[in-house]
Amino acid sequence: MITLIVVGFLAGVITSISPCVLPVLPVVLTAGATRRPPQSEDAADTERTWSWRPYGVVLGLVVSFSVATLFGSLVLTALHLPQDLLRDLGIAVLVLIGVGLIWSRFGDLLARPFARLPGRAVDPKGNGIVLGLGLGLLYVPCAGPVLATIAVIGATHRFGFGALVLTAAFGIGCGVPLLVLAVAGDAITRRTGALRRHAQPIRMVGGVLMILVAVLIGFNVTDGLQRAVPGYTTALQNSFEQNSGASAQLHSLTAGGNGPGAAAGDGGSGADTNAQCTEGGLTLENCGPAPGFTGISAWLNTPSNQPLTLASLRGKVVLIDFWTYSCINCQRSLPHVAAWYQAYQRDGFVVIGVHTPEFAFEHVVSNVVAQSAALGVKYPVAVDNDYGTWNAYSNQYWPAEYLIDQTGVIRHVSFGEGGYADTEHLIRQLLNGTAKAALPPPTDIADTTPTEEQTQETYLGYQYAPLHASGTTPPHDSAATYQFPATLDPDTFALSGTWTDTSEELTAGANAQLELSYQAKDVYLVIGGSGSVTVRINGTVTSTQAVDGVPKLYTLLGNASGQRGLMTLTATPGVQAYDFTFG
Repeated sequence: MITLIVVGFLAGVITSISPCVLPVLPVVLTAGATRRPPQSEDAADTERTWSWRPYGVVLGLVVSFSVATLFGSLVLTALHLPQDLLRDLGIAVLVLIGVGLIWSRFGDLLARPFARLPGRAVDPKGNGIVLGLGLGLLYVPCAGPVLATIAVIGATHRFGFGALVLTAAFGIGCGVPLLVLAVAGDAITRRTGALRRHAQPIRMVGGVLMILVAVLIGFNVTDGLQRAVPGYTTALQNSFEQNSGASAQLHSLTAGGNGPGAAAGDGGSGADTNAQCTEGGLTLENCGPAPGFTGISAWLNTPSNQPLTLASLRGKVVLIDFWTYSCINCQRSLPHVAAWYQAYQRDGFVVIGVHTPEFAFEHVVSNVVAQSAALGVKYPVAVDNDYGTWNAYSNQYWPAEYLIDQTGVIRHVSFGEGGYADTEHLIRQLLNGTAKAALPPPTDIADTTPTEEQTQETYLGYQYAPLHASGTTPPHDSAATYQFPATLDPDTFALSGTWTDTSEELTAGANAQLELSYQAKDVYLVIGGSGSVTVRINGTVTSTQAVDGVPKLYTLLGNASGQRGLMTLTATPGVQAYDFTFG
């Protein structure tokens, strides 16, 4: 826990001095100059030595930034509100306060809800907290491993004590340099007689500055400034956020708790604290009792789509398969799982596919129904939209298999692709004890797990992998125009034309193109929206994909052998690109 606090705090300090926070610095630095002028000489003497305002501004910023980052997605999703609402709210707060500083009567009107006594006009900017709350919603530091971990926790709703500690430490670390700037600016204002004598004009200038900052952020004009400043904190950030100790601590927060997945993944205890489970083991093991199905949104392929329970399946061998329909790794494993179900269901074998979504579109049950049918999934599917069962198993992977015996004990776990013959051997071993007749021959499905060196899975939305294409940092949730770089590093991509970078995908605009340097036999891309995508390999057009609406996996390239190449995609406006995978 001490390591977590130190890493979170230092990461906050570094990110708060990164180029990404430059847009909010003018407001923080001038926070002291925007309070009301003192009403008496005694008050003026007091303000020369002390002011709460800079502390209030930074406190409000830290609180709103931390709460919005950790819980914002959960609240907005629960209320069916757009994910950019908090940013818009922050801009509105900055504009309203700016107008209040320029026009005193409007400022008094804003102040009334904050008055401690009836009829007493209390400046809502007096202690700066309201300003800080709005500013925190616009505070977007450069993402590093710590901030990425907090974002994943927020997306998967794993709000444990460690997550709260990390977020608090990060927020406090962010606040320290900002507080130094705010206090320094406030001290200059209080101790400079000329500035004190012109407090009202300075307030008006401060109001104009706040409105200007709000407009610039709202229209993403500040992104040009951020791009122009070198990433002078990147090396320092990576030097300690990505060391082995810090990585292990951060991974523990997103990897779940004490379920069987944690036991298999890191040697920790599973649901049975005395059980140890070896991932991909070649023999049956005792990995502890299997957790039940929790928080399932819907059931598919069951009688009348009624829910199943592990208790009702006692006496049968059960395979729990965590998957998601747009995942190429899952798609390559599905034929093996389906073949086992087809071959052994008469002998007491059951498959439950737990569909835990990776992207927002995979939460839509009708999409899961359609794609399950398209992929030939005929066994029961539990739609785990809220990650309830995923978290119960402390699962971390797509795909992941948990083999459960007739008494409800997990006997084998396997993550990712491959090892199908070994898993089937263990299935047959469990069934041999209860099968009423001889088992059919083992299935014969080709293992297409890639063995060659290849490019890693590449997410395109900023929620999973913040985009730095063509040497730029794009604005979130709004359109920007890009140019291809002169050269492209291996296993990276770049953009040209107009694209909108959102949390999960890139949406094509005018003249949208994407270059990808890859090494693989096969290249796949999850695509949504409507339109078409033209594929060029090393400058030669190879195919044009028609995109028909529902996001799903498209094969862009299929080769008999692996190759290093440059793929160029030309997308019509409205096409959405989510995630590259390779085979």
